[in-house]
Amino acid sequence: MASMFSASTSIKKAVGLINDLNISRFPLLLSRILQKLHLKEERTFSEDEEEKLQGAFGVSPADLELILETLEFILQQAAYHTSKPQVLGEQLTQLELQEDKVKAIVEAWSSGARELVQKLRERTVYPKQLEDIRWNLNLQMAQATQAKMKMPNAQFQLKIRNEDSGKDENVRMEFTHEELYEFYTQLETIQRQVDSLS
Repeated sequence: MASMFSASTSIKKAVGLINDLNISRFPLLLSRILQKLHLKEERTFSEDEEEKLQGAFGVSPADLELILETLEFILQQAAYHTSKPQVLGEQLTQLELQEDKVKAIVEAWSSGARELVQKLRERTVYPKQLEDIRWNLNLQMAQATQAKMKMPNAQFQLKIRNEDSGKDENVRMEFTHEELYEFYTQLETIQRQVDSLS
């Protein structure tokens, strides 16, 4: 298996910082990261919690940020590769993480991997999802400059659910007959392409 991690300058610095952390609090830190890793817009720790962590581990705000980002990255890579615990342990050892830290990460991964991977699979790539469509047809019979005319149009209201904010948005569209036909043709093309993938 190819290496999940490259020993960049920031990773090396983070490894040194992680190696210096108190092992008694380290598993709790990992557990919290695993619980929140699937949430895109939510921070793992609040500002108050980060201040307490800085005091508990004796690190600066910048160092804590690097530690958290690196641990999140390690667990994200493990999830992406659906890494076996033994393989993860070997790769972390190659990064020169101390044995007690490697063991803690592997144990956290072993206990939380299945749930995390499932949550990441359920997460949508695009936070906005179509919830509902309403439509009506109108027939414009006259205008101020033209007494007799027949101009049909279709009006759509799309209800869009934003997963990140939890709010609904309404998008309104209006099509003439020609525009609606062109839109329909594009949808047919998309449908054929989706069908060819499945």
